Amino acid sequence: MDHNMNRFFASTVLTLAFATIASAHCQVPCGIYGDQRRFEEMLEDEHTISKAQIEINSLAGKTDAQSVNQAVRWVTTKEDHATRIQNTIAAYFMAQRIKTDDSAYGKKLMAAHKVMVNAMKAKQSADPATAKALEESIFAFYEAYEGKKPDFDHEH
Repeated sequence: MDHNMNRFFASTVLTLAFATIASAHCQVPCGIYGDQRRFEEMLEDEHTISKAQIEINSLAGKTDAQSVNQAVRWVTTKEDHATRIQNTIAAYFMAQRIKTDDSAYGKKLMAAHKVMVNAMKAKQSADPATAKALEESIFAFYEAYEGKKPDFDHEH
């Protein structure tokens, strides 16, 4: 290999290593957690899913290239945000924050699972009711997790 190719590979490996470390931040025992922020991010993702479903429905049946392009982009956006919610539940809450020795373990786990299932259903559907069910499950998970009613400035 020539020198430039070696530099390229070294740079790529370092970039990938840093990205892996950065994305795994929540799985190192640093003790810095932002539970409230994670709930707010999931609600923002849900709001985006809801908006995407509305846009998909408004574009349905149109056959011009621009409408088809926009519909595909909204579907992709909807799926990305649903996946983000699932990843937050799995990698943040289930892997780090919900502890097996917690007296509310079962309640928290069931509520977290419901969020993941509702995110999957919202991913599979253009029905706005699935986004509403997802939002309600995020609120229910918050209540199970925090032991109090949610108080967010989040409305559709």
